[in-house]
Amino acid sequence: MQLRLLQRSFSRYALLRGFPTASGLPMNLLDPQGPVAAANSTILVDSVFIMLVIVVPTIFAILAFAFWFRASNTKARFQPGFVYSGRVEMVVWAIPALTVILLGGVAWIGSHQLDPAAPVPGTGSPLRIQAVSLDWKWLFIYPDQRIATVNTLTVPAGAELNFQLTSSSVMNVFFIPQLGSMIYTMNGMVTRLNLRADNEGKLQGLSAHFSGDGFPDMLFDVNVVSPLAFPDWVANTAKTDAVLNEDSYKKLMQQGIERGRPVYRLDDPRLFDLISTQHIPPGPGPELASGAGRPHSGGLDAR
Repeated sequence: MQLRLLQRSFSRYALLRGFPTASGLPMNLLDPQGPVAAANSTILVDSVFIMLVIVVPTIFAILAFAFWFRASNTKARFQPGFVYSGRVEMVVWAIPALTVILLGGVAWIGSHQLDPAAPVPGTGSPLRIQAVSLDWKWLFIYPDQRIATVNTLTVPAGAELNFQLTSSSVMNVFFIPQLGSMIYTMNGMVTRLNLRADNEGKLQGLSAHFSGDGFPDMLFDVNVVSPLAFPDWVANTAKTDAVLNEDSYKKLMQQGIERGRPVYRLDDPRLFDLISTQHIPPGPGPELASGAGRPHSGGLDAR
């Protein structure tokens, strides 16, 4: 079991490098599809180049010193009594210090500019989405549209996405690599995240925090559609016969891997508040049980 989890978790790491998933959707950190991810990518690339400024010369200096001071080189001047040089100390300490200061400045400025709760201006009206991390699936509630989906997120291109996130049990991490800013979800509290998807297409999101046996399968699809197509999707989704209320949510939150993409009509727009304030008791968290990883089904399939 542990070997299987290790293999699948390693596969998830490889996905972040841009390899396609089983559904054919890539997760490439260096292929941003929104302003937040683009800024994150810039910080990552800038940090790498800043570090290379000290790493590359150091590597060449090691090779050069090893070659010059080899035993067969009679031109090398050996100074066994050499103890201190102000010039050497200046180089040894000044360059790393300047590198750390520069890296710290990039991280400081970037972390403030990319505050998860900071507005991300977009076209049209902002879209409010409430996300709940379950064991082991993602529930997305659209309170203004009175619908909900599991393991699939549909958003209009160009619109500001206002996420409110919580967890049904253990701490988790919400992350869409090509949109940026992974953020924690915790039971009993709400975290906020603002994103924007600029281009239509299909992306992949994931859980970035180990949460039990079903963690490797805790992926979700992100469908970015045109602003004109989004209302049609909402209208079609609202026609489902499956209803999400407190009773159906308690069934949905049972531990299990959701293989389908069920959709629901939202019966109570206060459901997210009931979850985040623990009026609905949290789940037990990961348990080693015989059926802990069995597939779960409910609602209608969105595909």
